[in-house]
Formats: sequence, structure tokens, C-alpha cells
Amino acid sequence: MEHKLAIKAQRLDDAIEVASSSPSFSRLTKMPRLIESIRQVLMLEGGCAVVEARARSIEQTGIFEGSDWADPQILIPSLTRLSLRSPYSDTVVIEALSELRLLAVAKGGYEHPRMSAEQAHHYLAQVLAINLELLFGTPSEAEREQQGRLATISRAVIRHLANRIGYEHIIDRLIDEIWRIVNQRPIQVTDVRQMITQIAICRNNPDIDLGGSGQGADRLISSLFGPTQACREDPGVGVYLERIQAMDQAALQSEATGCARAMHDTGLVSPYHAALVQYLREQSPSLLSEALGLSSTGRDCLLCYQDLVHALIQQGIFPETCQGLYGLALMLERGIMYQPPVAPALWRQVQLPLSANARERIRLAFGDTPEPRAWLIQGVLSMLGQPLGVGQGNNPTCQSARALSMWAYNDPDYLLQMVAWAARDDEIIMHFEGEPVSSRNSASGVAAEITLDLDPVSLLVVPHLDRIYAEMGRMCIGREGDPHRWVNPEFHGWWSGRGFSINVDVATGNLLDLERFLQHFYITYHPYYNGNQPLIHPQPAGIAVTDSAARFIGWHALTILRVSLDQQDRMRVYFFNPNNDSGQNWGDDIVVSTSGNGERFGEASLPFEQFASRLYIFHFDPLERGNPDAVPAEDIARITDMVYRSWGADRVPAEGLQADSGPV
Repeated sequence: MEHKLAIKAQRLDDAIEVASSSPSFSRLTKMPRLIESIRQVLMLEGGCAVVEARARSIEQTGIFEGSDWADPQILIPSLTRLSLRSPYSDTVVIEALSELRLLAVAKGGYEHPRMSAEQAHHYLAQVLAINLELLFGTPSEAEREQQGRLATISRAVIRHLANRIGYEHIIDRLIDEIWRIVNQRPIQVTDVRQMITQIAICRNNPDIDLGGSGQGADRLISSLFGPTQACREDPGVGVYLERIQAMDQAALQSEATGCARAMHDTGLVSPYHAALVQYLREQSPSLLSEALGLSSTGRDCLLCYQDLVHALIQQGIFPETCQGLYGLALMLERGIMYQPPVAPALWRQVQLPLSANARERIRLAFGDTPEPRAWLIQGVLSMLGQPLGVGQGNNPTCQSARALSMWAYNDPDYLLQMVAWAARDDEIIMHFEGEPVSSRNSASGVAAEITLDLDPVSLLVVPHLDRIYAEMGRMCIGREGDPHRWVNPEFHGWWSGRGFSINVDVATGNLLDLERFLQHFYITYHPYYNGNQPLIHPQPAGIAVTDSAARFIGWHALTILRVSLDQQDRMRVYFFNPNNDSGQNWGDDIVVSTSGNGERFGEASLPFEQFASRLYIFHFDPLERGNPDAVPAEDIARITDMVYRSWGADRVPAEGLQADSGPV
């Protein structure tokens, strides 16, 4: 076997050499041979280590060019379940190669220009959690039928990853990672639920010795599969319904309290909880407030709008859409149903007819059960209850995700109108400076294609918003300056400040009047310099995203929510980041916090100076003026240094690089 592997490895080296030495115009024709050589090596014992050792040279041939794999920082771990189980040889080989490349990065053998070792390790830990079943047993009948011998490659890669990283470390890190994510309360928790499921399977497998690891998973596993005494052994929804039908009022109350406690503890909802709530709606509606874990505020709202809440539960809450219960509970706690337009808009939502396109899109993403309208109701409840849990998925649509979050947070009836237009009419019409802009008549948006890894509301609305946003940008062609100045207030809402400040020259990309920009940000947002005026409405802003090495990655949209002191009396900016996971390392000791520093669920935060060092756009009210000279010069100097050490390093204007002429 070793001799055979050596021969295949030599052939792989030859294929790499041929592809690398070919001119760019003909290199594509060499890729089939290279991919086939990789496949043959991976089919052999020890082949993964051979490919891992050559990961850098293989990637440098351009094998990933023109695909999502070329940008590893945007890859989504959950999608590896599909690609590693694909019946197509090239897909499996490229996915396996990508994982081995990132393993080389994580272990320090390959310094990748677009991904740090920490990021690679973080990604691979999630890949292992989602694909843990590939570690154990033999290929299933489905795998054998669909993949044949390709299943050998998928399983070998996952085993190699686990052996190189270590099982016990994986489980504990995964548990920590899951808690970090659920503490942000995202709407889309499919990946989290998959990871918890795989951990539960791993723990119950007698062939796996985890030692003392994995103990922190109990609360996570029970929240999904056994939140109460009556379902602790995960008997199935049918058996559970039989049990609760035989319960008296006291036992039902205990079940309701147990489900609510698990839901609010983790932000995750068990299918058993949905079955219980549907039963209580019919048989004991007085216990619904217990089952939702409501305070006096939420209970009052439930009693005022009892028929509407019952209709939302009846039409939208099923074991498959159980996550909507958490959104419903938080929506009631927000009290937004007291706003006059919201209740009638929700009644419309209950019976909203969906267009054929909307129904098909929901079916593609979530399946046939329950019907698409139920999925959309679940999505509406989640978004209204968790406005800071919206994520953009694997799409360059941060502007649209930010808008949905902002409307759910600040203008819920407007959001419901957008949902109705998109789902029923397949068209949204907004206005830009008085001119109607139709999503149906607009050209392509920022994203070439919107993926399906979104919540139900985003799935239907974002494609329309993306086209409208891009069209508004096109309507600004010919104007001097950044189009966000005009687009953001028209797109997001009247509360977005008409004043606009940017520290980058659009024409050259160089920094522009950075000191004045920072002073203006202080007197607009910092309570010590704006007359202690709290932020009234959430405001759109733009940041220069950097990686853990403080290298510039790109521009990104977020929402400034509030500025206040944390428990250490340090001024912090609390903001919403639509990129699915707000906890990030931006380099130069700037690590975004999502809990432990006064954050509410869904918020991210940074100390004021650190946030300002990554800011490049913000909005303000031009009629509210302050005194820029009141801002301490040493504060501005510290932030300026942070900018120059990171994303602004190569953006200093030519005059800023001239040497000091010295004393005269």
C-alpha cells in the first residue's frame, strides 16, 4: 500500500508541476488531470496527509479559481454536509481538498493570505461537528447508493481532521462555540441544532471514548430533545402528546414551565414545546403564558390580543417551525402589538396568500411540511421578536439584512408591509427622491444569486431589496462622492440622518480628513461630547473590516444602536452586525464582544476608540451641531494610530508620507 501511495503521490506532483507551469490561458485544461490525481491519492490510506502536505502548491495552481472555495473566509460549514456527500466526484474532491488546505492553515503549515490559523481552526471545528457521523460506523445504504467508493474520501477526510485536531478538544470547543453562538440569539439556528444533534449521537456511541469532555452539553441537548420530565428520553412527539393528554392541570403547568425555562435559557425550542403549546391552545389556554415564559408585560399583551395569538400559533407553530415560539414570546414582551397598525398587519399575515414563486422558494429551503405560509409566519414571529438576530447568510447583502433588522426593531408595521408585497405580489416598490423604484423592473442586485441559507422572511424579501438597493446606487451615478450619502436615508427610513461623514476619498481610496472625521463622530455619538444625548433611532454605519492580523478585508454595513458605559465605566459602542456571527477578532487587540460587557441579546460591542478605528461612514443630524475642538487631541491621536496600523496602512495620502523637514 505504501508503494502504491508513493506512486500516486509522484503522479500528483507531476500534475501539480504541469498545471503550475502552464500559461494562464491553457491552465484550465490541466485541471481534470490534477483533480483525478488528487482523487486517486485520497482513495488510499494515508492519502489525506499527502494532500495536506501539498495544499499550498495545489492551491497555487488556481484549482479553486472561479468558485466559492477561492474565498475560504466566506465558506459555510453546514454546506459541507452536501458537498462531502455529493454523487459527483469533482465536488467531493474539491471539498476534501479545501478542508485539507484549511487544516494545513490551522496547523501553521500554510500561511494563507485570506484566512488566519485561528479562523481555519474555528471553521474546521464546526465542519467536524456537522459531519461527526462520518467518523463512526460504515457508509449507510444511501451513501453507498449515491456515492459508491467516493464515500471513502469523505470519511477519510473527516477522520484525518479529527485525528489531527483531537476528539476531546473538538467536543469541548464545539460546546463552547455553540454557547457563544446561542448567546447572540440568532434567528437561523439550523447549524446549531445540527451540531447539538451530532454531539448527542457522539456521546451515546459506545465506540467513542470522550473521557471527561463533553459534560457541558447537557443543557443544550435537553433543550432540544428532552426539556421536561415527560419527554426526557426523547420518546417522539406522538408519544409525548399521549402523555400530556393524560395529565392534570398541575402536571401541565409543570410541563409548560419546564419548556419555557429551557427555551429562554438557550434561545432554542424543542419540537415537544410546539406540540405542548398547540395542545394548550385548545385545551388549557390559561397556561399559554406559562408555556411562553411571559412576564407581566407579555402576559398583558397576550390577554389583549388573545385571538390573534391563538391564530398565529394555529397557523404557524408546528414541530418543524417550533423556533417561532421564541420569537412569539419575545414579540409579546416587546409590546409592539399595541402599536395601532401591527395587529391588523399580523391578521393579514395569518391569511396571506403566497405567490407561486414565494411558495416554491420556501419549499426549496425548508421542505414541504408544513405548508410555506406556516414557515413564513414563523419567520415573521422570529424577526419581530429577535430583530437583532437577522443574518445575511452566505450573501453580500449586508445592506438588506440591516434594513430588515432596523424595520423590525424600529418600524414593525413597515416590515410587515414589505413581507406582504414580496410574498403576495412578487414586487416591492420603494421611492428614491420621489421616483418609484420597482424590484421587478430593476436590474441585477449586489448579489448575483441569493442563497437559501436564510430565515423565511429574508428568503423572500432580500432578493427584492437587493435589486432596489443596487438600482438606487445606479441612480446616483454621476454624483460626486459616496452614493451611501443619498441611498441610506431613502432605503432605510426617515430616521437615518441626512448628514453624512466619510473618511475615504472615493476616487483614490485614500484616507480623507481623518482627524475631522473622528472629531465629528465624537460630538455626534459620544455622550461626553454630545450633551449626554442618547441615540434615539438606530443609525446605519460602515466599517472597514479587518482580519485577526489587522489586514483589510472589505467594507461592511452595520447599525449603531447605542453608546453607553459598561460595568467597568468604559464607554462602548453597541451595534448590530448582520454577518451571522458578531464575535470576531479584527486584529491589533480589537476583539468584538457579544456578551459580558453589557450587551443585550444580538448586540456586539467595542470600546468607543476601537470602534472608531474601524469606522469609515456614519450618518448624523446636520441640525445638531457640537464643538469638535472639545474632543481631546490625544484620543484622536490614539485612534489615528490604530487606523494607520490596520486598514489605513496603505491609504495614507502622498502628502502624509513626506518626511518632516526638521527644525529650521
